[in-house]
Amino acid sequence: MRDALEHLLLPAECLLCRTLFAYRDTGRLVCDVCRHRWRRVRAPWCPRCGQPEPVFGRCRICAAWPPVLRTARSAVWLDGGARRAVHALKYGGLPRIAAELAGVMAALELPGRDTAWLVPVPLGPARLRARGYNQSERLARALARQWRRPVVPLLVRVRETATQTALTPAERLANVAEAFAVRAAGAGGRRRAGAAPEGPAPRLPAAALVRPLILVDDVFTTGATLAAAAGALERAGARTVLAVTFGRAAIPDFS
Repeated sequence: MRDALEHLLLPAECLLCRTLFAYRDTGRLVCDVCRHRWRRVRAPWCPRCGQPEPVFGRCRICAAWPPVLRTARSAVWLDGGARRAVHALKYGGLPRIAAELAGVMAALELPGRDTAWLVPVPLGPARLRARGYNQSERLARALARQWRRPVVPLLVRVRETATQTALTPAERLANVAEAFAVRAAGAGGRRRAGAAPEGPAPRLPAAALVRPLILVDDVFTTGATLAAAAGALERAGARTVLAVTFGRAAIPDFS
């Protein structure tokens, strides 16, 4: 219903440059020219976290990541029109733009992608109610259509976290520590979201243990959120976790 209202109320023009679309493209939100202006994240980069900077010794971005998180890649730099597109997805009430972002993410190459499950990074209940949808889940479902892989919501956020924007890398890690858990099995074999599970930590289903799990999120800054989510999957038995995001933010100089 939300998507139908967007089609009805929004003019058929590019959200970023206001260029009018041809009739055949009236379902789109970003024109080809604006998509072409998004700056791709390109090698050389750290082979693990994908940070495109010279690496001497251990990478400062991913050195403290849990071992299970093997590879992370981002499609474009978070600036200009790419930043505005993410803002529209997260704060502008335009979940339909996830298809445009996922179209760029689909070109990312990850080992084992053809057998992987896509796992969206979850929102906390309060933020999910306020926003009405999880932008990472929308990205995951749009990407799933491109890659023809299933979306499996294995994780829940068990506590609300502060906005990461103004935090240092160390503060970001502390902010999201233990913020995620694997969904606890509910009645009839279903899994319930919400509070942290009581008793022993839930285990992943057997089918999740024999394939890569790809975390999907909108933006990579220091990787703290992805590392915390991967840690929860590792504690539940995951053997290989990968990650993809649409945008990669330039890391501020906190020195």
